[in-house]
Amino acid sequence: MAPATVIYNANSHHTNGTNGAHSVRKPHSDGFGTRAIHVGSDPNPATGAVIPSISLSTTYKQDAIGVHKGFEYSRSGNPNRDAFEATLASIEVGGAYGIAFASGSATTATILQSLGPSAHIVSVNDVYGGTFRYMSKVASINQGLETTFLDLENADDDTILAAIRPNTKLIWIESPTNPTLRLIDIPRIASLAHSHPSAPLVLVDNTFLSPFYSSPLLQGADLVMHSLTKYVNGHSDVVMGALILPPHHTELNENLRYLQNAIGAVPSAYDCWLAQRGAKTLHLRMKAHGANALAVAKVLQKSPLVEEVIYPGLSTHPRNELAYRSLSPHALKWIKQSNGLEEAGFPYGGMISFRIRGGLAEAEKFLTSTRLFTLAESLGGVESLAEHPAKMTHGSIPEAERALLGIGDNLVRLSVGVEDVDDLVADVEQALEAAAALSD
Repeated sequence: MAPATVIYNANSHHTNGTNGAHSVRKPHSDGFGTRAIHVGSDPNPATGAVIPSISLSTTYKQDAIGVHKGFEYSRSGNPNRDAFEATLASIEVGGAYGIAFASGSATTATILQSLGPSAHIVSVNDVYGGTFRYMSKVASINQGLETTFLDLENADDDTILAAIRPNTKLIWIESPTNPTLRLIDIPRIASLAHSHPSAPLVLVDNTFLSPFYSSPLLQGADLVMHSLTKYVNGHSDVVMGALILPPHHTELNENLRYLQNAIGAVPSAYDCWLAQRGAKTLHLRMKAHGANALAVAKVLQKSPLVEEVIYPGLSTHPRNELAYRSLSPHALKWIKQSNGLEEAGFPYGGMISFRIRGGLAEAEKFLTSTRLFTLAESLGGVESLAEHPAKMTHGSIPEAERALLGIGDNLVRLSVGVEDVDDLVADVEQALEAAAALSD
């Protein structure tokens, strides 16, 4: 397996041009894209194959009882899954352990089951509909889990601390949230959680930004979750989820790995192979997603047919400063080095939500009039997608609660792909015009 950090040989000599003195080259740390391509992807020592082969075997030969080459049964461990988990731990900065699951929902179920019976958690109120469903309708019945849904974006410190009980074991964060893109100050929440006598773990669902734009472990989170179905795989052909943990959570990692095997909601070898292939281009795709999304957001913001544009990368967004502060080191470096990217905003992932003028009829007309933005659930693929949260991804949330969260009939969510930006802008503009024609 390729190391995440390459250290140059300290004995190598370089001649100084003025006095011939020897100098030692400083250790070099590989960048995000290099780690994504190489960690977990060494050439095969037996064949020299540059790309890992797919190990579809369900079982493995033992030379004697309990003597094997590290694999016994594919649910418990598989070469492709092990390799991909190493990749995940490498690209989520601050990570040491990656644990892959059959879906994002399986990941959610496993971490919540690990809390045991009668636990309490605090969750951001504007949480993904499937997460809300599992917390409120599955875990609450099956394990007596209690959840306090709280506006973690706007709640003050006293309110957050008052919500933490003696049996509070986890604080669940999405940032940006789905679909209203609210931003949570992760270091603040982590500081509050870790200072409380209950010391709940802090989990951040980093699906929307991916490991390229955000590094929650560097901001104090204990766990990072991804629906790998989205940006990490990036090609809309794999359903998978993952947890990534920092090095000081060895015991938690062992417990979650035990549940991964015992529950058995594990991804296939082929899906791991596909997702690892997708991760190799994550840094390239996320730059394109972000640049395209910023351009589309600016166009939407100028349109009289749009009431509000929600994209934290826009300079006019009320949490723009927090968005900039939350950028990962590698994303910040790229943005600073790219001419013009910080003018009136900066790329901050590929997700945009906006409120179209009108209601459900106008929103549906927009969604059925686009040519390049496909009307479909999910996000994060190379192709652009558009959906209606109130009727689609967040339909499981009661209407009254959706209204409080701002998920109304005129809210549209875009997953901006990596197509040519001029084509995406033209598509959005013509679909807005088609929707506006309803009221003419």
